[in-house]
Amino acid sequence: MPRRGDIDRIGDFFEAQPFRIFKLGQLRTAFHEHRKDWVLPASMSAAGFVEFLVEQAQLRKLEVKSEHYRGVTRYSWGLPRPYELALSLGRNAYLSHASAMALHGLTDQIPKVVYINDEQSPKNLPPANLTQAAIDRAFTGSQRASRAVFSAGELRIVVISGKNTGRLEVSQQKAMDGSVVDVTKLERTLIDIAVRPSYAGGPYEVLEAYRTARGRASVNVLVATLKTLDYAYPYHQNIGFYMQRAGYPESALDQLRRLGLRFDFYLTYGMREKELDPEWRLFVPQGF
Repeated sequence: MPRRGDIDRIGDFFEAQPFRIFKLGQLRTAFHEHRKDWVLPASMSAAGFVEFLVEQAQLRKLEVKSEHYRGVTRYSWGLPRPYELALSLGRNAYLSHASAMALHGLTDQIPKVVYINDEQSPKNLPPANLTQAAIDRAFTGSQRASRAVFSAGELRIVVISGKNTGRLEVSQQKAMDGSVVDVTKLERTLIDIAVRPSYAGGPYEVLEAYRTARGRASVNVLVATLKTLDYAYPYHQNIGFYMQRAGYPESALDQLRRLGLRFDFYLTYGMREKELDPEWRLFVPQGF
């Protein structure tokens, strides 16, 4: 059994780490690399070390479960930080959609679900042959929702397998709980929530986010990012519509108009009652 001073040194080590969520392999590595410094008994195994920390120190064992995927175990030094726990489920994930909205102050809603984007591997896909009929078929039904939904106590985590972007417009930001996390920048967030409004609380929440971002977001950066993302669908029509409704200047709207208005498009999926906004050639929920 380690002495009190050695336990304190172990605690100092974990307190100094940039993240407080650990996988079992990380704890085993720490044990093997520091066992001499921590004066651990020769008879103690890595498994025994982890068990000791759970029983005698601040390490907490967390079971993360899912209906459709194998559950995982994580360990938290002290109280678990929700964003860090969520990000630990991905290989190189970052916060997105409603979670990014919260970090950028774009919503007054208290987040009940953490959204992370764990990008797919690069794919060489042929250019899309977009037609009006294909758009109509795609957006008549419901949006495909991620089945990678996990829970840890009351926390729900949605893992989105987004298209590979090379983590375009992702940076680090300090969260409300003090952790420093990877998250989409403001302009990328505005694009993402316009593309997938269901991950942001729906079109009304997206519109409110655009209103809040007015004067803060760079339209030049947003348009450049949108071009780099190179979506097959004309999501710039959605963005232009939100910007107009949110009171952005005509110079900003013109940047979106110049990207073209070749098709009738849809603000979101599965609208039963809808009407066409002729300026943006965009179907929106009736009365929106």
